[in-house]
Amino acid sequence: MCGIAGLFHLDAPKPIDVALLKRMTDVQAHRGPDGAGVWSAPGVVLGHRRLSIIDVAGSPQPMATADDALHITYNGDIYNYREVREELRALGHAFQTQGDTEVILLGYRQWGAGVLAKLNGIFAFAIHDARDNSLFLARDRLGVKPLHYAALDDGSIAFASELKGLLAHPGLRRTVSHTAIEDYLALGYVPDDACFVAGVSKLAAGHYLHLQRGKPVPQPQLWWDVDFSRRTIAPQADLEAELLHHLREGVTSRMVADVPLGAFLSGGVDSSAVVALMAQASGAPVQTCTIGFDTAGLDETRWADNIAHQFNTAHHSRIVSVDDFAAIDMLSAAFDEPFADASALPTYRVCQLARESVTVALSGDGADEAFAGYRRYRFQKAEERVRGVLPAAVRKPVFGTLARYYPKADWAPQRFRAKATFAELALSGEEAYARAVSVLAPELRSSLYTDDFARQLQGHRAEDRYIAAMRAAPAAEPLDRAQYADMKIWLPGDILTKVDRASMAVSLMTHDPLLDYRLIEFAATLPVNMRIRGSQGKWLMKKALEPLLPHDTLYRPKMGFVTPISAWFRGALAAEARALTNRSRLADSGWFRMDVLGAMIADHSQGLADHGRLIWQMLMLEKALGRVFG
Repeated sequence: MCGIAGLFHLDAPKPIDVALLKRMTDVQAHRGPDGAGVWSAPGVVLGHRRLSIIDVAGSPQPMATADDALHITYNGDIYNYREVREELRALGHAFQTQGDTEVILLGYRQWGAGVLAKLNGIFAFAIHDARDNSLFLARDRLGVKPLHYAALDDGSIAFASELKGLLAHPGLRRTVSHTAIEDYLALGYVPDDACFVAGVSKLAAGHYLHLQRGKPVPQPQLWWDVDFSRRTIAPQADLEAELLHHLREGVTSRMVADVPLGAFLSGGVDSSAVVALMAQASGAPVQTCTIGFDTAGLDETRWADNIAHQFNTAHHSRIVSVDDFAAIDMLSAAFDEPFADASALPTYRVCQLARESVTVALSGDGADEAFAGYRRYRFQKAEERVRGVLPAAVRKPVFGTLARYYPKADWAPQRFRAKATFAELALSGEEAYARAVSVLAPELRSSLYTDDFARQLQGHRAEDRYIAAMRAAPAAEPLDRAQYADMKIWLPGDILTKVDRASMAVSLMTHDPLLDYRLIEFAATLPVNMRIRGSQGKWLMKKALEPLLPHDTLYRPKMGFVTPISAWFRGALAAEARALTNRSRLADSGWFRMDVLGAMIADHSQGLADHGRLIWQMLMLEKALGRVFG
């Protein structure tokens, strides 16, 4: 919805450079093309770029209370703002606007940090409180909206929606974080508790940070978590009804907007469910958007067309080339940090298409994490059955030996690729899952690192983040722990970052009804066999949707956006791949063994191996280094 930025002096109310703050907000103008505002006082300045969704003519930001005690800059949407506003009115508060910003502001005056639990929405905001010289920063439960911050040498705290807002401040030291490089190469993104630039932090999902002048920077405080430790014993029919209720609530609450609204439609289960429920709730045809590919094996448009026809939507479809790499540099700039999920390219294209007709688009993100839809959850569940029967003292030597001698067969059908399964069964469940979600295995990363870079990591290993999250999870079973870790790491770091940056690059607001926190909390109570049964993930969700969606939509194999990066590096981008080993920032960094990387690129180019994902990661890292560090 918006881009925000600000500066707050912790030690004393020093003079503020308002022009500098405007530069920090203006570099985020794509997040808010409809207006801009700045408010300042001794020792503090707040800035805002607005994309108008609700109360289009009113609710300018930064916004103040009538007595000027509180000021807010806010990015997001509060879906239940009308209900909270009525609760505040009953408590004696008077409102001057019709939007959700004032609800947060007066809610903070009434309840302090307790206002967060009242809000159902997506948000990142900052509130300055003149009564105690404090700044309150908060982020939504699941991390849909981003918020970066850093302590500067002049004693101030700077914050911004995107990293580029902080990079506009000349006082920010531009030093690369070596541990973030390790995280990125393992995961394909820099996770929420890390940043590409050393000294910069991201406020984690479901956390707030309360800064007070004259006091040191405290640790962020957790204000929401998802609890997988409780189990419902309700019968299946009741659970199906409750699930549909939460789905409808999630969809209809996100259809509140004073601007044109539509939906992404891939033809898969999740987006089709969203469109079906929108069609039931809407008095006019739903605007839907689909991106297709000019290669039959990658194209889902016929499935999307079927759903669009069934629900009589105003459907917009566009076919793009699978060789659509023209947007790489633009997308790389949008993410600031290196980001290697290549599905960002088609995500950007569908956002472009949607923005031609709507300002807000509903997406189907979140159901795979909530209801265990990914194939890796089924594999993890099957492996845990073996771990439950065989103790580690037996598994490690038996499966470790099998993994060493079984041939590697990435080219073979899935059922014959047992080497990785044997290797994972020799490990603990947490270690195995951490490796399963990694893009590059730790052995491969280590083979690329120079001795000097490895020493600079000081023992840091990306997989340990997943292991720690799984072991700390409020969970009853291993599947719970995997889903919990994904919600804390993968979801905000990859999925939500991808959609936020791709949509905001074209000034499109996205809403995620399947990430409604009430639906997430409900899903966490489901028995494992209500999430995964046989070969089906999202089992209960699919059963509940059978009256709404065709059987082949619900039960066909999952596709998702596929980008043929391996073919690119044997064709149009082959020269860029070869250039990574010389005349590049990677080569100059001293972090990587260029002979090892060069051999892998050569093997890939000749078709002797598939290192497409590795080369893509290195290319995205090269581009990020150039933008951020020059």
